[in-house]
Amino acid sequence: MRNGSSVPVNWERLARATAHPLRVSILEILGIDGGRVLSPSDLSRELQIPLSNTNYHVTELAKAGLIELVRERQVRGATEHFYRLPISEGRIGSTRREDSEQEPQHASALA
Repeated sequence: MRNGSSVPVNWERLARATAHPLRVSILEILGIDGGRVLSPSDLSRELQIPLSNTNYHVTELAKAGLIELVRERQVRGATEHFYRLPISEGRIGSTRREDSEQEPQHASALA
């Protein structure tokens, strides 16, 4: 046990959100260099995949709380969204209040 601290993890949500290899790649890219802020368009160029695919998976990661919306900007009549990995979250895979009210599973319990 590491000095009595543990990180509550919603394992089911984490597993669902990272079930697709593209989502894992998106998380890895956002985590490069201590954390980056990128739009689905930026990610699409880096991953060399269609923007529609990237946008879908980014939206699913955001719904799961694994990435967070940082800012928006207007681009030719559309809104470009920029995301990053959560920096102040002690929880993985959950940012919603009702999830924190349920009994959490702790990563230290598995160690």
